[in-house]
Amino acid sequence: MNATGSAAMGASSEVGTLRGVLLHRPGDELKRLTPRNNDQLLFDGLPWVDRAQEEHDAFADLLRSRGVDVMLLSDLLTEALTVSGAARMQGIGAAVDPRRLGHTLAHELTSHLRAVPAAELSTILTAGMTFDELPVDASSSSLVRRMHHGGDFVIDPLPNLLFTRDSSFWIGSRVAITSLALPARARETSLTDLIYAHHPRFLGVRRAYESHTAPVEGGDVVLLAPGVVAVGVGERTTPAGAEALARSVFEDELAHTVLVVPIAQERASMHLDTVCTMVDVDAVVMYPAIQDTLSAFTIHREDKGVSIRGADPFLDAAADAMGIGKLRVIDTGLDNVTAEREQWDDGNNTLALAPGVVVAYERNVETNARLEASGIEVLRIAGSELGSGRGGPRCMSCPVARDPI
Repeated sequence: MNATGSAAMGASSEVGTLRGVLLHRPGDELKRLTPRNNDQLLFDGLPWVDRAQEEHDAFADLLRSRGVDVMLLSDLLTEALTVSGAARMQGIGAAVDPRRLGHTLAHELTSHLRAVPAAELSTILTAGMTFDELPVDASSSSLVRRMHHGGDFVIDPLPNLLFTRDSSFWIGSRVAITSLALPARARETSLTDLIYAHHPRFLGVRRAYESHTAPVEGGDVVLLAPGVVAVGVGERTTPAGAEALARSVFEDELAHTVLVVPIAQERASMHLDTVCTMVDVDAVVMYPAIQDTLSAFTIHREDKGVSIRGADPFLDAAADAMGIGKLRVIDTGLDNVTAEREQWDDGNNTLALAPGVVVAYERNVETNARLEASGIEVLRIAGSELGSGRGGPRCMSCPVARDPI
């Protein structure tokens, strides 16, 4: 038992029985999306927010029904802001940008936010604030305020906060705070960092890799087996980020092997977990178009530094690093068109609740049928609205506690 009152925090695999998870219930930040800004904010459409919330609630309830302790990011954020003045200053400091707002407006907005109740501040930090929503007594001498339209954002919303996998991940008994690549998501890590630093549930938790420069996103990090980590390098995670992560986890003795996996730099495959996820201790679900071409550079911890080998075929390199003869591969769809459609709809983005038990979007009919034919139990959830940000059950969840395998 620990500060969470539940299982020991940490994860050494993708498939150990899930005991605790961090989710973010979509909120007012999704209501900020418009046809003018949805591309910039990385959404492919305008989600029906009420339905997205219903779908997310059903996802959370399914996890609870399987004995998972579901922690909601907004609740943790409000509680951290309530108990810690340092947390409040950290959140405000990350949200108020003097370079964009000017010194006068930034100073007055900061003063206003310091006095806002914790729950309201939590909403502002996630959903943002427009110039129309500035307090009435905000400085009339601010040129910035006079020159912006009322609907412009003083503080940008964070609609992608829904995808809690990316801003942090656990490796062993430590949590890693990432560096997100795109401007629309950069501030998400400030909230994750704030929660882990100041919420009583995480008192005493040690940090693993912390990047403030080279991007690494949690969706690119797959814990293939204890001590073996795969890191996708593509649209979001850079080679420098992957190398820095490898050297960091080696130094902390959290892993002995890191596989760096190049993936296409395009939205359909923004993260490694959009084309490949673990569904059992020896099995992956994988987009068939990349099955034979996916490669990996193997970085291995040595007594005097590291060795780098490759690139070699990913499936062979992974099986070798995991110490197994061969990885079982379950592919997506029966034909190229079906496979491509279901990959786009996050058919490969499953969340394992235990070895051989996964949560998947119900819409990916062929992929789910193939998983079940291979002996995998599939727990289906609706994702018509949740999927508009291009993310599935794995993207929407940051496992905080998993049993060893």
